Amino acid sequence: MNSGSREAAAGANQLALRSHNTALVLDLLRRAGSVGISRLELAERTGLTPQAVSKITARLRADGLATEAGRRVSTGGKPRTVLRLVPEAGHAVGVHLDRDELRAVLVDLAGTVVRERTAPLDLGAGAKAVLAQVVGEVTGLLAQRPPRTVLGVGVALPGPLDHAHGVLQRVTGFPEWDGFPLRDELVARLGLPVVVDKDTNAAALGLAVGGEGGSFAYLHFAAGLGGGLVIADAVHRGARTGAGEFGHQVVQLDGPPCGCGNRGCLEALCLAAVARGDIDEAARVLGTGTGNLVALLDIDLILLGGRVVAAEPERFVRGVAAVLDERARRTGEDPVPVRLAPGGVRGVAEGAAQLLLGPLFGRADA
Repeated sequence: MNSGSREAAAGANQLALRSHNTALVLDLLRRAGSVGISRLELAERTGLTPQAVSKITARLRADGLATEAGRRVSTGGKPRTVLRLVPEAGHAVGVHLDRDELRAVLVDLAGTVVRERTAPLDLGAGAKAVLAQVVGEVTGLLAQRPPRTVLGVGVALPGPLDHAHGVLQRVTGFPEWDGFPLRDELVARLGLPVVVDKDTNAAALGLAVGGEGGSFAYLHFAAGLGGGLVIADAVHRGARTGAGEFGHQVVQLDGPPCGCGNRGCLEALCLAAVARGDIDEAARVLGTGTGNLVALLDIDLILLGGRVVAAEPERFVRGVAAVLDERARRTGEDPVPVRLAPGGVRGVAEGAAQLLLGPLFGRADA
């Protein structure tokens, strides 16, 4: 590791190793935006003493993470000093490795994308070629950013994979990646902390951080079809971090073969419908699988994303909603709303960056 990489890792550790109380304060500063928030409000909302808040905010200001944002008129006493987060004080890289495209974003502490790069990708080209491309794109993205402000790199790609150890499993359609230690290999090449997760989990995390609450599913339809689950405000990965293989539920016995080895999977049927130009059928089939998910988990909201959805957003939202509405009429329940996920095609990459930013703001599920 060169000296610049050591400096980057040290800076990332300084930002990441914060106490729980500091994370609470940082999260409120982030949510307050440019308007800012007073120390008294921070104390009231966190339950911390004013003295504890003063110590934390003094340290954050000394570290360059917070600054004064003016004064606010008080109803009883002197005006209160308002503090705000300094977004440019830290950054994270989010990388989305789709089966045929690489997208990398540089995100500041407020979650704003400040730089972006995209390139064609062949996930089946082999580890050496793919790693070289990832390193090249990340290096290019960071070329104008002081290394000390970078917390690390989040990488999101199709599963299944082991999120806890950053090891790939039998990625659907690419069995040659089975057992590959992607996280450790990228750490060795980049000299930065790296977190690896499924693309749909990363996107779901980004949506939860962005304000989507409760229990919802993010369904991603691009080169493949997958789902990310947020249950009670936390990303649900499962005991072996393999939850959310939404596209590989069998909905047609003896149907067309799927890359996972089964037949009649939701992904295979949806991709076949899109290939022959039948978007309405693809939306209907997607709605059928979504109805199974709603019946199983009783979730509050469905969010749709991915390149295929982005090409025909209204037809997919309308088609999936129609299936769920018909199910609600049969069961007598309220229909589960279906919306287009905010963030567009770069939502997964932005969510991947939150894998690094989340712990800074107290997101234990990042």
